[in-house]
Amino acid sequence: MLPYVPVVLLRSESPADETDEGRGPLPACFLPSASSRSRISNAEQAIIMVELGYKLSSEEHTPNYLITYARRAEEVGFGFGMISDHYHPWVDKQGQSPFVWSVIGGISQVTSRFSVVTGVTCPTVRIHPAIVAQAAATSAMLLPGRFMLGVGTGENLNEHILGTTWPSAAVRREMLEEAIQVMRALWKGEDTSHRGCHYTVENARIYSLPKQPPPIFVAASGEKAAELAARAGDGLVATAPNKELIETFEQGGGKGKPRYAELTVCWAADEVSAKKTAREVWPISALGGELSQELPLPRHFEQAAETVREEDVAKTVPCGPDPEKHRAALQKYVDAGFDHVAIHQVGPDQEGFFRFYEKEILPKFR
Repeated sequence: MLPYVPVVLLRSESPADETDEGRGPLPACFLPSASSRSRISNAEQAIIMVELGYKLSSEEHTPNYLITYARRAEEVGFGFGMISDHYHPWVDKQGQSPFVWSVIGGISQVTSRFSVVTGVTCPTVRIHPAIVAQAAATSAMLLPGRFMLGVGTGENLNEHILGTTWPSAAVRREMLEEAIQVMRALWKGEDTSHRGCHYTVENARIYSLPKQPPPIFVAASGEKAAELAARAGDGLVATAPNKELIETFEQGGGKGKPRYAELTVCWAADEVSAKKTAREVWPISALGGELSQELPLPRHFEQAAETVREEDVAKTVPCGPDPEKHRAALQKYVDAGFDHVAIHQVGPDQEGFFRFYEKEILPKFR
């Protein structure tokens, strides 16, 4: 993983201790390298640092391509990958949705420094948390010190497939918090039984375990989820440069914990074609509210996006070859307080995106 790099002044006090109270030191993959820290002056200790990652969009790419893109992302200088965990794509135009745990295994064999975080897994409805715990433990063994489990309350799009009732947001948060408890218990490697409000585990033991359990990052877009992330998680995952979300997370006990975010962009040789691709492949970027959690099928998202224009998508998705647009969008996340940002390139031209970011963007954040 690349060392953290100071980018922008955020606050005047010293940074939080590099530990997570009650859970011991954070894994090395969270922390600046010793050589990087030695180059930072006392005055710079108050400066927030950001690492850029690459979004492995399972909704758009086949498993073989995802593995290839992870290797390429490491080559050009991205420090980590955030891989989506879906059963369906958002719209049919995206066209893919491989099983994330198989892909992670492939990525582990073609990278050596690149960290991977699921962005995000729902361990509550479609897959029981005991099974996710085993999958995450195996992934952490394949990627020692390089795997983080991102979790969230999920979307009806993926979780309805077994015919179960889609719970309310409050119940989903309860389920997620209990699921985290189940996974942490199983990662102790002991014979485990659990009888809770939502889950039962009967005499289960995970035998294949990493030296340290993987960190759990919790996705949040609102206040209650941010409080849950601070209380139950080792870090935060978000999709918007929301400073208030960071403040809620820190006030709830998340101060000093990693803060991951995702930025969607569409690089192309010209802005016109970039806007067209972004609208065709990722129209959901212009949909607000709770639709992303509630709609059950890709065709419903297509119907909801029928009136979305290219201009609507371009309001939130930097489109085209202008480096300043991409840098300015990234800076919003840095200003909000995120220390890791995964860049999601929409569309098939991933190689053009890699060359552009390698030349124009990554050097500015080193």
